[in-house]
Amino acid sequence: MQSILIIAPNWIGDAVMSQPLLAQLKNQYPNSNIDVLATTWVAPIYRAYSEVHEVIEAKLEHKKLQWTLRKQLAQKIQSKNYQVCFVLPNSLKSALIPWLANIPFRIGYHGEFRYGLINLALENPSKINRPPMVEHYLALSQVLSDELKILSDLTAPKLNVSPPANESVREKLDHAGIDAKSLLVLCPGAEYGPTKRWPAEKFAQLAQALVDENSKMHIILLGSQSDHAIAQEISQRAKRPSDIHNWCGQTTLDEAIALIGSAKGVVSNDSGLMHVAAALQTPQVAIFGSSDPAHTPPLSSKAKVIWLNLPCSPCHKKECPLGHLKCLNNILPQQVFATLNAAINSSEKLT
Repeated sequence: MQSILIIAPNWIGDAVMSQPLLAQLKNQYPNSNIDVLATTWVAPIYRAYSEVHEVIEAKLEHKKLQWTLRKQLAQKIQSKNYQVCFVLPNSLKSALIPWLANIPFRIGYHGEFRYGLINLALENPSKINRPPMVEHYLALSQVLSDELKILSDLTAPKLNVSPPANESVREKLDHAGIDAKSLLVLCPGAEYGPTKRWPAEKFAQLAQALVDENSKMHIILLGSQSDHAIAQEISQRAKRPSDIHNWCGQTTLDEAIALIGSAKGVVSNDSGLMHVAAALQTPQVAIFGSSDPAHTPPLSSKAKVIWLNLPCSPCHKKECPLGHLKCLNNILPQQVFATLNAAINSSEKLT
């Protein structure tokens, strides 16, 4: 097989968890080129993968058909003569481009009335008994050959930091007077909704405890522009806001990857940046509320998960159906503080 196309998922975390599939395909077909069609939002993730030959960046928007753009992309893709396409999202829209491009084998999961658009399909697992997302994607690699075994050493995502992003981050840190050796990253956002976000006041208490412990410590708050207000609240609540830097919406995703890769440790919600930290093997604490760490865990030996496993969770709701949000409110800053120190100390002993 000479050329493979991947239709990328639309979320950063899912994009990170798709890397083992790419590694498995490269192992199966070592002489093939693997290209990825990705939205502008997740394209930097795929540029950080050594298995990817080319990233085809597309300005596709969430919940929009954009029929004309999809036809134009299909024409471009058809000229590349891909033999097979793996469609990772479950939407009908995501299957249109490889179908319009006449790619012979279009592999994915059944979903959203796309029979025919996907001509080699696996059944979607039930929401009650869902496998980890990495395994969900990896299963697609076996569609063309049932006898192939998935290599166990390829099941943890791996990211590479680009040299230009590293250089850009060094300049930003120097300009802000931040020593990379005393840098911690907090990621207070989660696109899904409030039930995935540890409260801002608790992040602020954690940040204050961290800078109180080490006067040279600097904390960078990372996320998208939509997280800026939450991060601003965190920095305003802290007693020493000069040591807490709100960079939400102020970095590219490439730069965010580089910052997380150079940090001593990361604390995040169950979010895309959580998976970035895991793929970079940065010591981290991952806070789970309404979601299930068995389905989307940070796949890293340097990651520690805090999840209270209450009778009402995981509910997978965007708003707490019981109105108390105990799954997150009952996680104390002192617990996260101790867990982060344990993760960092354990990592330093290993190195």
